[in-house]
Amino acid sequence: MGRLQHHQRSRSASSFTRSSETAATELDARSLGSIAAAAEAVDCPFGGVDGLSRAELREAAYEVFFMSCRATGGRGGGLNYFPAGGDGAGGGDGSSSPTIGAGQRGGTGMNVVSSRVKRALGLKARRASQPTTVRSSLSASSSPGSPGRMRVMRDQQPPGSPGRSRRPMTSAEIMRQQMRVTDQSDARLRKTLMRTLVGQVRQAPPPLMRRVALDASRLDIWTLRIDDDMLRLQVGKKVETIMLPLELLRQLKLTDFADSGEHHQWQRRKLKLMEAGLILHPSLPLDRLNAPVLRFREIMQAADARAIDTGKASDTTMRALCDAVHALAWRSAPGAVSPGDACHWADGYPLNVILYVSLLQAIFDLKEETVVLDEVDELLELMKRTWTTLGIDKMLHNVCFAWVFFQQYVATGQIEPDLAGAALTILTDVAADAKNEDRHPVYARVLSSVLGAIHDWTEKRLLDYHDKFGKGIAGTGSGAMVNALSLALSTSKIISESVPGMGITLATDSENEGGGVGTFAGNRVDYYVRCSMRSVFTKVLENELGQGNSTIIRRDDDPSEILARLAKDTEQLAQSERDNFSPVLKRWHPFPGAAAVVTLHSCYGVVLKQYVAKATGLTNELAHVLHAAGRLEKALVHMMVEDVADSDDGGKAVVREVVPYEVESLVRRFLKTWIDERLRIAKECLVRAKDTESKGEPYARSAVELMKLAKATIDEFFGIPVAARDGMVQDLADGLGAIFQEYISFLASCGNKQSYLPSLPPLTRCNQDSRIIRLWRRAASPCQATVTSPRGGVYHSQSNVSFSGGNNPRPSTSRGTQRLYIRLNTLHYLLSHIHALDKSLSFFSHAPPPTSTAAGRHLAQAQPTHHLDHPRAAAQSAIVRVAEVAAYRLIFLDSHHSFYGGLYVGGVADARIRPALRTLKQNLSFLVTILVDRAQPVAVREVMKASFQAFLMVLLAGGSERSFTAEDHAVIDEDFRSLKRAFCTRGEGLVAEEVVEAEALAAESVVALMGQTAEQLVEEFGIAACETTTGAVSDRQQLPMPPTTRRWSRTDPNTILRVLCHRDDEAASHFLKRTFQLPKRR
Repeated sequence: MGRLQHHQRSRSASSFTRSSETAATELDARSLGSIAAAAEAVDCPFGGVDGLSRAELREAAYEVFFMSCRATGGRGGGLNYFPAGGDGAGGGDGSSSPTIGAGQRGGTGMNVVSSRVKRALGLKARRASQPTTVRSSLSASSSPGSPGRMRVMRDQQPPGSPGRSRRPMTSAEIMRQQMRVTDQSDARLRKTLMRTLVGQVRQAPPPLMRRVALDASRLDIWTLRIDDDMLRLQVGKKVETIMLPLELLRQLKLTDFADSGEHHQWQRRKLKLMEAGLILHPSLPLDRLNAPVLRFREIMQAADARAIDTGKASDTTMRALCDAVHALAWRSAPGAVSPGDACHWADGYPLNVILYVSLLQAIFDLKEETVVLDEVDELLELMKRTWTTLGIDKMLHNVCFAWVFFQQYVATGQIEPDLAGAALTILTDVAADAKNEDRHPVYARVLSSVLGAIHDWTEKRLLDYHDKFGKGIAGTGSGAMVNALSLALSTSKIISESVPGMGITLATDSENEGGGVGTFAGNRVDYYVRCSMRSVFTKVLENELGQGNSTIIRRDDDPSEILARLAKDTEQLAQSERDNFSPVLKRWHPFPGAAAVVTLHSCYGVVLKQYVAKATGLTNELAHVLHAAGRLEKALVHMMVEDVADSDDGGKAVVREVVPYEVESLVRRFLKTWIDERLRIAKECLVRAKDTESKGEPYARSAVELMKLAKATIDEFFGIPVAARDGMVQDLADGLGAIFQEYISFLASCGNKQSYLPSLPPLTRCNQDSRIIRLWRRAASPCQATVTSPRGGVYHSQSNVSFSGGNNPRPSTSRGTQRLYIRLNTLHYLLSHIHALDKSLSFFSHAPPPTSTAAGRHLAQAQPTHHLDHPRAAAQSAIVRVAEVAAYRLIFLDSHHSFYGGLYVGGVADARIRPALRTLKQNLSFLVTILVDRAQPVAVREVMKASFQAFLMVLLAGGSERSFTAEDHAVIDEDFRSLKRAFCTRGEGLVAEEVVEAEALAAESVVALMGQTAEQLVEEFGIAACETTTGAVSDRQQLPMPPTTRRWSRTDPNTILRVLCHRDDEAASHFLKRTFQLPKRR
């Protein structure tokens, strides 16, 4: 019966062993996946060991831990194991058998209140934790390696097997479970340590030894029970003297493994571990070409092909390996007199740190990875016993401990801020340790590696915190960002003060860029803000350009639309920064929002500058972009001013960084360029107008083109949606006005009226014809006679034949005069359009806002125009000038034969004004036909003035062919009245009668002189000459020759003198000869 029960227990134990190995393997795989995921986020700063995986290194760390604790004697110093019997659950003295897990929570061990470490680091207790116990039917060595919290472990008992009582887990069981060591590995380790530390176990007296495990292969399921009165087993070796991997190779045989393949792979791992500790990463300098190193490498190469046979006591390979390992492990430091008393096989960097970090990672719950075990105090005390073997001290421990918490914080997705807080707390001790001047070189390397890794990871996220923390800023993102900032600032501070050569100094990047707020933390945060804003702005820009990961790619969008949308997105970014991130950053930075706004302002300014540089002129699209930029700048400046309002200096430093977009200046510059371009086109049109003057049209086609171009220019100008155009209206008006004036000057360049006036003949006395000549003239008057004009032309008398085709004369208007009429039309066309353009300029430049009242709009429309006053005045003056020249050309050139050249030639009665009036009427009809309505009154009025002038020229400067008597006055007066009526009637009301009378006053006064006698004329001449001569003239003094002014009037002495010169009278001739010695006509 006992044998059967023993067999059943053996099967149950074997089955449980296999199940625990499978669970441990699955847990390790999941853990490795978690570690791999964490490694993507934060790289291990210590690197790795070639040929050994993380799981193998973790197993090696457990072996060092177990050896260090098992080999340490004294009160409460070792790992204590309890007997399997239920009666021994509490057996032994508490002082001699301290256990973990006997706390107030039914065996759960320390909680937050009792754990000094968790209390110091601000860590909370495990939630709803189950008692960390095991069934007493299982040995400590059979504790499972499955994942999860340290929970109740149930024995896989046969059906009907009664339950056993539970007991708290020991430190060995907790650590083996946390390190995920399999039952076979733990059993082999126990076996080796039993043989190494205790030596060969002798047969003890029955009263002292109740039960001893004699079967080494089943050591993993048996426990050693020690009575209170039993003598303690004395340790045979110190832990510092044990070369554990070598002892494992010596003590474990092929029979301790499932098969030869497993045994071979296990040997290779142990050899690689010794190679890493003794040769690759030794703590003492090593010449890798010395004999032990070469011998060790030969053995390793041989072991790769064939496993070392450790069963033979006289095996030369094993002895050679032992000699080589001892020669390498027991070396003394350079300069030492005697060899040391400890072997050095696991205290070289980075192997020692990697093994120790693997131990420290065991303090986290396997199931709830963000929670630290409540037994952390006891575990850390036990881990401290490995310091001698691993070459760890308090300073190295602090650095590694900080790294472990930070790594766990990252690996768990940054969901537990307590882990980051614990790392920050430990970094405080690290900062104090780092200031120690006599630091070990290994410590300096570990410190720089850990701080660099933490700093790089946190700074990488902070340099793009909008992307890393933006999505969760309302929840966990805010806390994660605070933790990242705290870690980055803490590590940066330590690096800048204690780790030179890592590129971080108190003169931060923000200060180098011109920013900064004066404090180290503030300057670093300022640097993060600026970099992150640049990064998020670049992503937004790439998204707008269709270069990012946008699902909607708008490659056909106009660049102006992209920049306009980018301005809106930039403003939204600034607002988001102000609402979400600035409250968090204000803990370290006095005005983070202002720094972000300045950065966004600068980023958009770069894009705007590139766009503007490619612009060739002001278009609606460019105006749209500039308007959006101006609106963005106002919004950003407003945010910046609000953010720096509460700062001590008003944020002068950040305000000085703002480089204004100068939108108004850009608009004015582009408007000026736009205006210059339009004026250039208008000038080209003007040149064409000068080269090709239209003929046969009411007005010049070039004027129409010019006015259309001017109107289109003004419409486009006011269609540009910019506010700065109001200040440029006058510039546009001045440019157009200059072109108008140049064109008007060209149209007015048609000579002057003086060029068409006949030259005045010299003053002579009129010949007194004999009675025979007078009779002959009367007899010849019915016949056609020819006479010579003052200019040498030959004219016929008008008694029977008219000079212009009989009773139906044709107009005598020349082509040159007709072109002048077209110019008059063109000038009136220009004047009307200039007035319209002036009204447009005034209306739009003073246009009321859209919300103004109708009265305001009416008032704006009623404002007088003033932009084109100069060209309008020039056009009015040119109209008068051209009309005057056209009139004088018509009368004195085109109508010369019938007016000045024929009127009263040879005698008043024989050459009256009727034929000239017929020609004049025809010319006036033709004038009205050609000229537009607005041009007719001025032209007819100027023709009237020219006609009156020609009539006076006939009377006063008619030459030798004309002579008058007092009796001719009635005929002359009648002819002049006929001339006046021609304009009052034939002018069709174009000239008012009062205007005709006013213009005829001077001529009527001269005609009145024609009716006076020679004596009366001489008397009036004397009076007029005396009035115009300065000083008194005596009766005997000769009167001076009056100057010719061509301003004919009754009071003008030159006019009276010319009447006397044309008077066919003896008295007149005698006066002229006596007074001025004028010759007779020839």
